[in-house]
Amino acid sequence: MNVLFIGGTGTISMAITKRLAAEGHQLFLLNRGNRSVQLPDNVKFIRVNDVNDEAEVKAKIAGMKFDVVCDFIIFHKEQAERDFRLFSGITNQFIFISSASAYHKPLASYLITEGTTLANPYWKYSREKIECEEFFLDQYRQSGFPITIVRPSHTYDERSVPLGVHGDKGSWQVVKRMLEGKPVIIQGDGTSLWTMTHNSDFAKAFVGLMGNPHAIGEAFQITSDETLTWNQIYKSIAQALGVELKPYYVSSDFLAEVGHYDLWGSLIGDKSNSVVFDNTKLKKAVPDYIPSVSFSRGVKATIDYVLSHPECQCPDPEFDLWCDRIIDAQERAKKELKKLSL
Repeated sequence: MNVLFIGGTGTISMAITKRLAAEGHQLFLLNRGNRSVQLPDNVKFIRVNDVNDEAEVKAKIAGMKFDVVCDFIIFHKEQAERDFRLFSGITNQFIFISSASAYHKPLASYLITEGTTLANPYWKYSREKIECEEFFLDQYRQSGFPITIVRPSHTYDERSVPLGVHGDKGSWQVVKRMLEGKPVIIQGDGTSLWTMTHNSDFAKAFVGLMGNPHAIGEAFQITSDETLTWNQIYKSIAQALGVELKPYYVSSDFLAEVGHYDLWGSLIGDKSNSVVFDNTKLKKAVPDYIPSVSFSRGVKATIDYVLSHPECQCPDPEFDLWCDRIIDAQERAKKELKKLSL
C-alpha cells in the first residue's frame, strides 16, 4: 500500500510505522521531523514547519495519491475539517484516531462495544473527539468520504510506564517513588477494572483495518482482551521493579477536586470507571487479530527499557511534593475523624 501518516512516531503510531515498513509498504510520515528515529528506506519523511498550516501541507502533498491516510494528531473539529479538504479525492481510506474515553460516562454497562453511546460530560478532550467523529461520519453519508474511526483505550509502549495518576512530566516520578520505597497514590480502592494494550498488539489490528473494505464507514475499538484491576496493574509494575508496592488509596473525586492536575477528565471521565471491552466487531473485520502481550510481560519490557534509557527518566519534583501533600492531608483527616468517633 501507499500510505501517509500525519505524525507517525508517537506511542500508538510508532509500532504501526515499524510494522508497515517491515511488510514492505511505501509509507510517508508528514511531521516536523523533530524526533530522530531509525526507520527503513521505504519510510520517507515529508517535513513541514506546522502540520496545522493547511497551505503548506497542501503544497507538500501536491500531485500525490494514497491508499490510506491516517492523522494521529487530530484533537479538534477544525483539524478534522482541514483534513477533509486536504484528502478528499486523493485517498481510498482515511483513518481518524478517536478515543475510547468518548464512551458514555457514567457507564450504563461495564461491557463496552462500538454501539455504546458516546457522551462524556467530564472531559473536553473526549467531547471534541466525539465532534470529530460526527463530522467525519456526516461527510461519509453526504459525499462518501472513506472514513474509518479507531478508538484506542490505554495504549503504551516501551518508553513510558502506564499509570492511573501521574504528573505533567509523565510516569517516571511514580516509578522513582516505588524504587525509593515511598507510597504511591492509586485512585479509589484499586478494584475498578481497566485494560492496558501494548502498542505492538494495537498495530496488528490497525494494519488489518488498513485497506479493508469492511472498515469503511465504521468505528472500531482496539484493545487487549486482558482485563485487570488497578491493584493488579500497580503490583505488576512493582514486581517488574523488584520492589514492594506501597499503595495509598485516595478517592477519585478528592483527587479531581483538589485541582492543580487535570484529573477530573482523566479519572472521573475515564480511568475511575470499570470497563471491559468487547472486541467482537474488530475480530470479524480482522480475523487474525489475537492480542498476545500480557500486561505483566509488556510492562516488564517497558521497565527494563526505561531503567536503561536515562532520557526516559524525567524527574518531576513538583508532582512528588504534591503526592506527599495529598497523603499527609489524608492522614491528618483520618486522625481528626478518629478523634470525633471517640
